[in-house]
Amino acid sequence: MHDCESRRPADAVRRTEMGGSTVSITFAGHTLETHSYNTVVVGTGAAGFNAADALHNLGQHDVAIVTEGLNMGTSRNTGSDKQTYYKLTTSGGQSDSIWDMAQSLFAGGSMHGDVSLVEAAMSAQGFYNLVRIGVPFPHNKYGEYVGYKTDHDPRQRASSIGPLTSRRMVEQLQKQTEAKGIPILDGLQVIAILTDPDKERALGLLALNKRKQGDPEHCYVLISCTNIVYATGGPAGLYNRSVYPPSQNGATGIALEAGALGQNLTESQFGLASLKFRWNLSGTYQQVLPRYVSTDADGQDPREFLQDWFADPGAMLDAVFLKGYQWPFDPRKTMQYGSSLVDILVYHETMMKDRRVFLDFRANPTWQGQELDFAWLGEESHGYLANSKALFGTPIERLQHMNQPAIDLYRDNGIDLTKEPLEIAVCAQHNNGGLLGNSWWESNLKHFFPVGEVNGSHGVYRPGGSALNSGQVGSARAAQFIAARYTEEPMETAALLEAAGEQVRAKLNMGQQFLARASSGGSGPQPLRRSDTSGDGHDMVTWEVGELRRRIADTMDQFGGCIRSADGIDDAIKDLWSLLAQLSVKMKLAGSAELGRAFQNYDRLVAAITYLAAIRDYVQQGGGSRGSYLVAQHDGELPLDSLPEAFRHRLDDGTMKTSVQQIRFSQHGCEVEWVPVRPIPQEDQWFEEVWQAYREDRVIR
Repeated sequence: MHDCESRRPADAVRRTEMGGSTVSITFAGHTLETHSYNTVVVGTGAAGFNAADALHNLGQHDVAIVTEGLNMGTSRNTGSDKQTYYKLTTSGGQSDSIWDMAQSLFAGGSMHGDVSLVEAAMSAQGFYNLVRIGVPFPHNKYGEYVGYKTDHDPRQRASSIGPLTSRRMVEQLQKQTEAKGIPILDGLQVIAILTDPDKERALGLLALNKRKQGDPEHCYVLISCTNIVYATGGPAGLYNRSVYPPSQNGATGIALEAGALGQNLTESQFGLASLKFRWNLSGTYQQVLPRYVSTDADGQDPREFLQDWFADPGAMLDAVFLKGYQWPFDPRKTMQYGSSLVDILVYHETMMKDRRVFLDFRANPTWQGQELDFAWLGEESHGYLANSKALFGTPIERLQHMNQPAIDLYRDNGIDLTKEPLEIAVCAQHNNGGLLGNSWWESNLKHFFPVGEVNGSHGVYRPGGSALNSGQVGSARAAQFIAARYTEEPMETAALLEAAGEQVRAKLNMGQQFLARASSGGSGPQPLRRSDTSGDGHDMVTWEVGELRRRIADTMDQFGGCIRSADGIDDAIKDLWSLLAQLSVKMKLAGSAELGRAFQNYDRLVAAITYLAAIRDYVQQGGGSRGSYLVAQHDGELPLDSLPEAFRHRLDDGTMKTSVQQIRFSQHGCEVEWVPVRPIPQEDQWFEEVWQAYREDRVIR
């Protein structure tokens, strides 16, 4: 028996900061608040809120939402020049079909066909649900929701309400859940996904109540649940150079620890973004042709470095212009002065020369001392600016004319583009891979449903805006399956601890070890220091919490970013394993208020190890440059002969896009398997047959 002294004492029911009644138990020397629900949704982004709302609509009302912070997360805090929602065509006379859209998704490579078909089939349903609840997607006077063409899109399927489309989605979906009275347990950071001993089924969650970190014996919450809908977003904390909002952390590592398989973890997306305020620099930010300026680390020695690499001013300016709608880094666009050569040159300045790069909108770019002449522009660039009546002035004047809200956005976040340059880098923006899920978005870990970006449903390439659609479709599919098949009551607390008590105990012990090395006072960051803690007279490096996470992120920037190589990656992975093994003695907290950040570092280490192991395997398999990353290979080509050898590469020949990489994390190492993509299903569509299967409840399975 586990040391659970009292499962349901009569005097233990009380109101909590999170709302609702809970029962307290004692376990392993800690007082644990306990909750139980049929389904817990982890995360308060667009996918998480939609899952909770859909479950309630389907009759499953025993649902709660758990979140580290209600206003955190990518959906609420990010956007782009024109943030896109991708769906079936809903206007005009251009032909389209669910099958056609599924083919567009499937064609990106390394994406399962049944998932492609589901995302296409349910795209209109997800879109119109958002319209119904008040997301103001534009329509014409006839009720047609008009669209435009986005990247990797052969139709005009995209729609948008502007740069903050996903934020409005979150806000409206949140209103739906609040109107239904779905409880939101705010301030809870999930630190463990509890499973059966064989890691085949999810049973519950262990969370840290961040409001009680100063009371380490009473700050943990145990949740028993039949199902977990995991909507934690992408691995936002893995990179220093990142577009993810600082408030977004991600929690992929603890899911991998619990036994959930990773899928296509190699397929991250990168692009140019600002650093002080994290935002994609696509669209008109590039089309107005700003100056690209490089300085030393102190902001001195300014140089317009692009002109050192291009053959003529027209090629340089056209490449900058094309970054507007060819925003993600793409190795296929690096040769012949393609738009992604700009990303390479920015990477070269920042990562290899340790310089800083800025976009300056206050003055026009120059070429060998001559200021911009619009006659230098190619037909496409010139035609776009001419049609926009923007062949005049400086970049900031053109931006004011074409897109004043783009300026307002930065001003609202403390940056005045009319008075200062904008520091940029090539940044991590999205992970097309993530956790494995089937066509109902259920993981190999039963009763565990990763939805939104944390689900690795996308392949190598994807149409712009398909991520928003996938989050809505996947969360609705998970809700359908749960409401139809997984309706049983959650385990009693005693039974949960009988099955997963050792997992709970291990996390509680980890927390105690973290706190044992916490400073007695203060909560501010401490510098990297050495202390003689090894017991044998040798110095051992002790890492402050923030310094350790920067070290993890630096490793990912170097080995898991848009430029990749086999060189050094083995040592990098070994270093991360060493940090993980010694985390409790190498990480020093500034105070108990950093306990949550310490657990996040554990999550990030597990995730970083797994991601780099996936990247190493891809390179070892002979994988070439594809998606949004370049793999350095000695038998490849250089975009420019004067560039360093690190940029010599060859494009992937396409043979690997017919497979999906799956990876399993364990404390003994990572196991990788490549599985064939499942084709798009071609089943009998005879109505009477489908109707009978539907009536007999043979569809959801």
